[in-house]
Amino acid sequence: MIRPGPPEVLEYVEVPTPVPTSTQVLVRAHTIGVNMAEVHVRRGTYSRMPPLPAIPGIEMTGTIEAVGARVTGLSAGQPVYVSARELPERCGCYAEYIAVDPVAVRPLPADADLEALSTLSSYQVAWHLLNSATRGFEYESVLVTAAAGGVGTACVQLAAAAGKRVIALTSTAQKALFAREQGAQVALVYGNDCGAQIEAATEGRGADLILDAVAGARFPELLGYAAPLGLTILYGYLNGWPDSAGVFDAMRKRFGRSPALRLFSMHTFDSEPAARHACTSALHDLFTRGTVRPVIYRRLPLPCAAEAHALLEAGSVMGKLVLQP
Repeated sequence: MIRPGPPEVLEYVEVPTPVPTSTQVLVRAHTIGVNMAEVHVRRGTYSRMPPLPAIPGIEMTGTIEAVGARVTGLSAGQPVYVSARELPERCGCYAEYIAVDPVAVRPLPADADLEALSTLSSYQVAWHLLNSATRGFEYESVLVTAAAGGVGTACVQLAAAAGKRVIALTSTAQKALFAREQGAQVALVYGNDCGAQIEAATEGRGADLILDAVAGARFPELLGYAAPLGLTILYGYLNGWPDSAGVFDAMRKRFGRSPALRLFSMHTFDSEPAARHACTSALHDLFTRGTVRPVIYRRLPLPCAAEAHALLEAGSVMGKLVLQP
């Protein structure tokens, strides 16, 4: 992309295959994950925009094609996961080939499911929401909004696998059914007397932990669904930022429940590689054991990246979208 804009600014063009330096490896893509981070880059609203023109994309799986002379521990033919979260600029993976430093490459077993592992970034967000952002907070029930999306589905699956009671909030009955299939014990549609149903699902307490990526004008309402001493984590703003005065007023009205609110960003771990690697290792183990498995909504050819973004923005995706060269 050479400028921000609608999905159509994503153009599929032929460029020379990158040549790795002596300290890089060249990876040929197998499957490329599609994420909201790339949508924000395309719109020009990402908090750490790469210089334009740029190739979007924060993750892919593939096979090492070539290894720089000074690289050790990696070899041609090796399957790998590439994460642009390990690079100075969060981009570059919407491509058939990428030349990257070894720090961005995680070696995978020969029998690894490269399609499934291409979706790791959503699970990384979900894992940190449930384990790091809680800072030791003890919780038994989790309310997940946008629960049929990529990160929402990951939150539902990981929380259910950890034995938590999961309540999913979705926009349609079809998505509610999908969320139940992923492990939610209760799945609700926005606006259908959610408060009473959440109270019933939690024996009148409310949810211990609330994870929200939607925000917007209805965000203060979510605070009313929290249990006493409950924690709400806002990690996205698909509907825009909520009014700060309205949020504080909603918390003040529930003073007797001691509500807590945290904002969360993956950039918290930009300077903490050990935390990023621990998360990825834990998730790789869960994937390998089959404890969690991503649901692929659609597989699109790489030239159809614009279509993938349009699907994400339309809110029709349940699970994950991937691109295949």
